[in-house]
Amino acid sequence: METFFVFKVSVLCLQKIVVDKEIVASASSLFLKYGYKAVTMDDIAEHLSISKKTIYHYFDDKTSLVRSAVFLVFEQVKDKIIAVQSSIENPIKALYEIKKIAVEVLGKKDKSPQYQLQKYYPAIYAEIRKKELSALGDTFKMSLRKGIDTGLFRTSIDTEFITRIYFNGFGGLRDIELFPPKDTDIDLIIGKYIDYHLRAIVTPKGLNYLEEYNKTI
Repeated sequence: METFFVFKVSVLCLQKIVVDKEIVASASSLFLKYGYKAVTMDDIAEHLSISKKTIYHYFDDKTSLVRSAVFLVFEQVKDKIIAVQSSIENPIKALYEIKKIAVEVLGKKDKSPQYQLQKYYPAIYAEIRKKELSALGDTFKMSLRKGIDTGLFRTSIDTEFITRIYFNGFGGLRDIELFPPKDTDIDLIIGKYIDYHLRAIVTPKGLNYLEEYNKTI
């Protein structure tokens, strides 16, 4: 009897995990497409063909669901970035490939999901910002060392300092007060920022590659 009870509890827990993941996955896709503020709990319930009451059985409120969705997207983006930096030997090319991922996630203008996240869920936005350096810092430093080893980056650069400065600056690009979304082309400013960053650390060989590469994009 005790074994059956434990088995039943385990099955119920597994079912909860599966449903929880399905809700978060569907919600995250809607949030990325339409924005965190624009999508309602009714929209998510309709998309999943379940009742709103079912969603509230797993999540206390929309904010808790938004947080789960944001962290799911963060993990997905993190994995993509790590894969790019690990598979592409040239760190200059890798940065521009990562830019494509960033632009896709950040969206454009004042209807973008990232704009809505920052404006309407600032605590969640701040929480995810804090995770970026710890989650991606080591991979970024590895990419810097690749640049040094291949002669593209100067041997004198301080990889720890450059990493922190880069992440701090990249965070600034998403500041809606500093760069109002309605006036900002996120693709353009990220490109300018990467160019600014690279010109500060490249060798003559690296600069030559950068300028030739820029002609192809």
